[in-house]
Amino acid sequence: MMLLKCYSFMLTYVTFSLAYFSKPWRNVTENYRRDLDFVKSYQPRNKDVKHLQILLHGPVGSGKSSFINSVETVLKGRVTGRVLTDANSGSSFTEKYTAYKIQKDPGSFYSVIFNDIMGFEQNTKAGVDVEDVKLAMRGHVPDGYKFNPEVRFQKTDKDYKSSPTLEDRVHVLVCVIPAASVSRISEELMKKLREVRLAATEMGIPQLAILTKVDEACPEAKNYINETYRIKSLKEQVDQFSMLLGIPVNCIFLVKNYHSETNTNDDINVLILSALKQMICFGEDFLNNL
Repeated sequence: MMLLKCYSFMLTYVTFSLAYFSKPWRNVTENYRRDLDFVKSYQPRNKDVKHLQILLHGPVGSGKSSFINSVETVLKGRVTGRVLTDANSGSSFTEKYTAYKIQKDPGSFYSVIFNDIMGFEQNTKAGVDVEDVKLAMRGHVPDGYKFNPEVRFQKTDKDYKSSPTLEDRVHVLVCVIPAASVSRISEELMKKLREVRLAATEMGIPQLAILTKVDEACPEAKNYINETYRIKSLKEQVDQFSMLLGIPVNCIFLVKNYHSETNTNDDINVLILSALKQMICFGEDFLNNL
């Protein structure tokens, strides 16, 4: 019996060693409270804007809407679900271009706005059109616009913003991809993601990526979410996505959105907050460099 227990322990140790780095390849817990205070107190220094505009884009079902809910959960300290999601939809559940403010108190909002957009699909006649995403980045698409995959948004459209202000424009572009899907991204989808990235680069818009659903991609992350940045398989997904899309590794973040939880969890919050803080820092740099 003693020998069996010893063997079991050794097997567990070897499995752990193979699956994990000896230390995190990115430390996201060290300044958690300070980072939370930074996010909550952030205000753009550029007086031409009141809110930092962050656009989330990516394939259908990647977790864009859930990420917005998760950010709101972190800032409010309770699980929220204001942005509607659908786990069973095979097509984009988000049909309208929607700007989400997060309420700080009854009389004010946080200085970050998340813009949710229809997801990309494999079918060229379904999902958001790349050209519509480009117009959104330039500030031409109004809040509430309902996308039509078969008809692009045009200058002649009555809702078209012909003279967008800096406040209307996107200040940070974030690509959202499920961690388990990185190795299965089709050539057609990657072409769309690359085209959006290149357009954002021409506009000078900083870009980041978040790999969501890490708990679904890796059983180790599901059981030990606090070890996410030590898990080798997740680091491999980050490296692979960096090579595919060209986004540097230090601009790619691992995230678990709130999904089945009814209470907040500091380990989940840390991952979300790490990504959010960098979005704000990149956006602030963009506004100050104009």
